[in-house]
Amino acid sequence: MSTMEKITFNLPSELKEQVSALKDELHMSMSTIYVEAIKKFVKEQEELKWKQGASLASKDKNYLKLIDELEQEQDDIYGY
Repeated sequence: MSTMEKITFNLPSELKEQVSALKDELHMSMSTIYVEAIKKFVKEQEELKWKQGASLASKDKNYLKLIDELEQEQDDIYGY
C-alpha cells in the first residue's frame, strides 16, 4: 500500500461546492475525488508527452531513415 501525504491547496469556492455536491451524490470522500482527478490529470499529461514525442519523431529525417532500415532488416529475418 502506498503512503499518503497530507497537502493543502487553494480551490475556488464554486468548484469546491461542485465537488461537495458530487461527494454527496456519489457517496465518496472529497479526498477520493481529488485523488482520482489528479491521477487522471497526470495520466493525460503523460499521454500528451508521448504524442508530442511521436509527432517530433515523425518529422525527424534521421529517425525515419533508421526506422526504414530496421524494417528492411526485419523483412530479411522474417521474410518467407
